[in-house]
This record gives sequence, structure tokens and C-alpha cells, in this order.
Amino acid sequence: MRAFVLTAPGEYAVQDVPAPVAAPGEVVVDVERVGVCGTDLEFFTGAMAYLHQGHADYPMRLGHEWAGRVHAVGPGVGSGWVGRRVMGDTMLGCGACRRCRRGHQHVCEKREEVGIRGGRAGALAEQLAVPVGSLHALPDSVDPVLGALVEPGGNALRAAWATGAGPGDRVLVLGPGTIGLLVAMFARAAGAEVHLLGSTEASLTFARSLGFPHTWREDTLPDLPFDAVVDATNAVHLPACAVELVEPGGRLVYIGLAAEPSRIDTRALVLKDVTAVGVLSASPGLDATIEAYAGRVVDPRPLVAATVALGEVGTVLAGGRPPGAGPGPKIHVDPHVI
Repeated sequence: MRAFVLTAPGEYAVQDVPAPVAAPGEVVVDVERVGVCGTDLEFFTGAMAYLHQGHADYPMRLGHEWAGRVHAVGPGVGSGWVGRRVMGDTMLGCGACRRCRRGHQHVCEKREEVGIRGGRAGALAEQLAVPVGSLHALPDSVDPVLGALVEPGGNALRAAWATGAGPGDRVLVLGPGTIGLLVAMFARAAGAEVHLLGSTEASLTFARSLGFPHTWREDTLPDLPFDAVVDATNAVHLPACAVELVEPGGRLVYIGLAAEPSRIDTRALVLKDVTAVGVLSASPGLDATIEAYAGRVVDPRPLVAATVALGEVGTVLAGGRPPGAGPGPKIHVDPHVI
């Protein structure tokens, strides 16, 4: 089969590789759509921390935001899975440690991450092998485009949950990228008044096109009380700004990761009686995200600017914009297009 293989920082090729065979407890999926993520970009540049911590190495196959159809099952897996439309959890815990037994497999010390950690091949290929226990079935109303948006959506939904916001609350989301916009969508669906802070006029114009009129730059942000602030950026200084901006008694949610350590003054957290939450994974939010998409509680389709072939992935990771791409922040890949 054909797969996108990253061989070193900035070096890649679409290669013919052996098709996966389902091991015991696994399935092989025909991949229909894959999202290109900021994490993939970090591997492309060589900045991803896992490369320096021994959790990942080149060559590697990226791709963890995916949807597809089960093609074959391995020993111990029921044949009823064949033909089912699915997406999969990125985080694959060992299943035996204390964290896994307590339902926290997404922070298992020995976990693999599809297309990210532990040598587990990702979905930027025509087929993908994953454990059956990681699968989440997709209803007919959640097509491949929406299916490949479930994983980022699960992260964003968890962040929206962590704000605790609802009717009468005002939420400020820092960063109108894919995750930030999804957080905004889920917070709005919960009844909150949502504001977005961005660094480019293009991103803020796009946010307004999605029905978010309260969009700001750092120098135009009004002096309003924000009951929750979500940092969905990679800016080193914004986590500290979030502490300054949140109302006393409010909630901070950190889902973005900067390339360098971000520092906050914990004295401010104490004196403002603020709750701060970090969100790593979509795992606990996947089923609820599928349900929200199926019920059209949120519609993330406009976030997808273009769908490209495997041969165009390298250009996208290098910062190229596909010809005719829309204004959204997300690029999808169809591995079966030549």
C-alpha cells in the first residue's frame, strides 16, 4: 500500500510499504480521511518533544485524526466489525497499570499513540491497523469528513466541559485555530457568550463568518469579566495572560502547547481562587463528540479548507496552502486519491 513516511525533519516520501495484517485483538481499516494536525507539523520540523525524550523516532508514519471502514479483523475480534464505519482513539494504554485500570489510559506511562508515540504507525496511508478496543463506531449521519474531525473535537469538547460555562457565562478562547474554534462551538452550544482572541485579521474574519462576532486582537480586547479563559495557542506568554484575564472564582483551561516552557504566577491563582485545568487527550470525549456531530449540535465542516492526496502532505506540512483552499484552518487527506 501507499503511505506518507517522514524520514527526518523536513524529509519525506510517499512509499510503497507492506499492507498491515491484523494481529490478535486488532482490525485493519481502509482509511477514508485523515486530518493534518499541529502535532504532525512538530514532527516535520523536529521540534516535537517525544523525539527528544525517546518516545518517537524517524522514520515514522503520521496521522491520528482519521475515519475509515473496517476491512479485516484479527484473531479474537468478531466478524461483525467488518464493513463498519469507525474512527479510533489515538491513545492506546497498556491496559494493566493503575492508570489504565482507573480509566485513564490516555495518560498511561507505557501508552502508544497512533502516528505519534511508541512506533505505532499512523493513518496517512491507505490502511491502518489498530486495536479493536480503540474503535468508536460512526453513525450514517457522521460522514468521513466529520469522522476525521472527531479526534480534535473530543479534545475541544473536554476543554469546553472544563470551563464549566453555560448560559450567563462569558468565555474567552485564545487562538482561533482548529481546536480553539471547536472549543468556541461547543461553549456556544452550551449557552455561553464566546469571545475569541487571535493574532491575524484573516483568522478573526473567518471566526466571524462562523457566527462569532466578538473577535479581538491583544490590543483591542475589551475590559470585560471573563468567567473562563481557554488557551488554545502555542504562544509562550498567553498562559500568564490568561491568569490575568480570568475573573476571580473563574476557570482556566490549558490545551495549547508552546515550544518553550510557559510560566504562570501561582500566587495569582490562589488570590483569585481560580481553577486551572490541563487537557491532553480526546479520549474521554470521543463518544460525546460523535453524538454532538450526529445531532448537528455543532457543525465543524467549515473548518476544513481542502482535501489533498498523500503526495501533497509534505507541501502542507512545509506551510504550503493547497490551490483553491478555503479559509478554514484544517487540511484533510484522502489516502486513496492519486
